[in-house]
Amino acid sequence: MRDTRYPRLLAFAQLLRIPNVFTAFADICMAGAATGAITERPEAFGLVLLASGCLYLGGMVWNDVFDRAEDAKVRGFRPIPSGRVSVRTAVVLGIVLMAAGIGLAWVASQEFAPNRKGTWSGRHVPVNVAVLLAVAILLYDAWLKRTPVGPVGMGLCRFLNVFLGLSATGFPGLPEPFAFHLAAVIGVYIVGVTWFARTEEAASNRRQLVLAACVMLAAVGLAVAVPVHLPVGSSPWFFPYLLVGFGFIVGVPVVRAIDRPQPKFVQAAVKRSILGLVVLDAVLATAFVGPAGLLILLLLLPAAWLGKWVYST
Repeated sequence: MRDTRYPRLLAFAQLLRIPNVFTAFADICMAGAATGAITERPEAFGLVLLASGCLYLGGMVWNDVFDRAEDAKVRGFRPIPSGRVSVRTAVVLGIVLMAAGIGLAWVASQEFAPNRKGTWSGRHVPVNVAVLLAVAILLYDAWLKRTPVGPVGMGLCRFLNVFLGLSATGFPGLPEPFAFHLAAVIGVYIVGVTWFARTEEAASNRRQLVLAACVMLAAVGLAVAVPVHLPVGSSPWFFPYLLVGFGFIVGVPVVRAIDRPQPKFVQAAVKRSILGLVVLDAVLATAFVGPAGLLILLLLLPAAWLGKWVYST
């Protein structure tokens, strides 16, 4: 896509941050493995998967729309300030993607949602979660990311994305504390990653990087405790070892960035951490479906391939 024969396509791929959408898909796949939606309610699962992708891509577009003035000063290469995508086109695209995400979730709610007399179904049907997620995304893009609680806002978006995946079946057999715990693993991890990335374009503060890394480590700690909610012996024996492996995959570049907090190393650690979310989702999925959960890792293939041409941060 770096080929100059496709400059328009490359511009939109950069605007949408295409490689990153596979991390949103990974959240939904992990949630689908936890609830059994992938096999028991494939129609609803497919709809919320697409809804998640649309909302994520819409969020990427709105991010650049709201940042266009700042980008014009320091990131002139991006699609909007460079003039390769007009503001009007970006706004229309953002509206269409957000509406599509909510619309797909609405279809899932109408056609495939479980009986609404249950504890969960009245509050957590897909469209309700999708609307909350869309609001959280827009609040983050327009305002929260410029405040000290920006990382928490991004973590909330990921937390709700997991809930969107869980909502495909109305959480059958998944107690409310367990659902919150599972979503919190992803949410807390992203709080740490977002915090780590806040100053990636300049020399970073080592203390801030250490604190952000500690938040990411706390997410791993929450992940270790996931099997506590499952019947004794149902979680595979290798689950904690996979989490250790995940820790090394993400931890090595993070430690390198802390040791040398220049943009080159911090950005490399952020990119690894973002794609590492797919690995974390895959590991969590194995707690429910065993080795089959590792199939989520296949999402890394298109993400890594597209990442050769399209920036992720």
